[in-house]
Amino acid sequence: MQSMLMIDTLLISPLGETPLAAMGIATTIISFVLGIQMALANGTQLVLSRAVGSGVKSSLAKAFWSGLFINLGLATIFWFLLTFFDQPLIQSLTDDKNLHLEIRHYLDIAKYLILFTAVTQVIIAQFNALGRTKIPFKGYLIELPINALLSYTLIHGYSTFEGIGVQGAALGSVMAITIRLLYLVLCVHFDSFVSLKVEAKKSEFIYNIRRHFIEIFPVAANVVMLSIGITVYQLLYSQLNINAYVAITLVMPWIRAGTQFITAWAQSSAITISQAIGSKKIDDLTKNVDTSIDIAVGISIVCAVMFAGLSLVIADIYPALDPSTYQALSLIAPLYIVLPIVRGYNTVHGNILRALGKTTDVFKINFTGQWVISIPLCALIILGLDGSIFWAFAIQPFEEIIKALPFRHLARKSLKEFDADKANELMYD
Repeated sequence: MQSMLMIDTLLISPLGETPLAAMGIATTIISFVLGIQMALANGTQLVLSRAVGSGVKSSLAKAFWSGLFINLGLATIFWFLLTFFDQPLIQSLTDDKNLHLEIRHYLDIAKYLILFTAVTQVIIAQFNALGRTKIPFKGYLIELPINALLSYTLIHGYSTFEGIGVQGAALGSVMAITIRLLYLVLCVHFDSFVSLKVEAKKSEFIYNIRRHFIEIFPVAANVVMLSIGITVYQLLYSQLNINAYVAITLVMPWIRAGTQFITAWAQSSAITISQAIGSKKIDDLTKNVDTSIDIAVGISIVCAVMFAGLSLVIADIYPALDPSTYQALSLIAPLYIVLPIVRGYNTVHGNILRALGKTTDVFKINFTGQWVISIPLCALIILGLDGSIFWAFAIQPFEEIIKALPFRHLARKSLKEFDADKANELMYD
């Protein structure tokens, strides 16, 4: 989902620094909203998975329409905000007036991505819950080359057609996601396993939407909180010397990319566990959870080994840097190598707990670990004690370590207490 924004940025780069800077700011705004939408869809995915496990098609239909109503409703709110309050938002992000017009040009078109993504993410959640994961994967394989081709043509022009710059990047993405949306809608229409007919009273459907929202809202709040926390970390790191800040800036995209594999497995585990809860097959629940955790830790160790390899060749990937930057990179190497192991352990526990209906508790653990303990400690080290890059960056693995025990304790306690009555409470439709 994020790759379409990466394509836009890559294709805009030949136009120079001003369009590229405008793209960077504009895509940050869009990425933030898309992240919330994905979080909501992941929450809906758990509800859909329970419905699939139950085998009741009406439950699947109600979960789908409730999830779509919530995600599309939120998307509409963001669309209105970007339509009527875009100027104050842009001015708060940059003082450079040369960028304002370019950012507005991109957002005027890209804001429609939010509406289309709201629908596509819920449809994808439905197919994932059904175990039909190849269908959304094929949708992305259709979209990405179309996006690249259309965006390149619209940005730079072709033959007698003159390119339209950043607007072309946004328009290419909107056209490509429209094609993917049509593909997914057709897949839903012609799929004999999917029935979206809802025969329920208005009051019953409203009750379902309310319960659905109560369950998935903490998931979105958790993503927003962690995203803002990452931004605060970056602002604190910017107070270090320039070489230290550059070193952290260089490794962060690699960390985000590497940990995606762990996140994907954790979400897949949550789907499987939710299906088991929906089917009332909870006798082997603890065994399945243990297996999911073991595999997540295994993936995390592989990721750590890859990061160790990265630390050996990072000077070749980024040549001609200042020697002080290379020294800073070597200092934090042990930290970003160990980070995915403990983060992966927490990620799989968090997703499993959400599947068990403990979304609010997951939010509380993350909030306490990040905002109550880690961020104030990071600020103290950097601003108060003038600490080195090692101790400043060490706060990130430290945050994961202090969250690990509460996650494990809550997971074991929740599994021990989980029974048929708890499963029925989750099946509110």
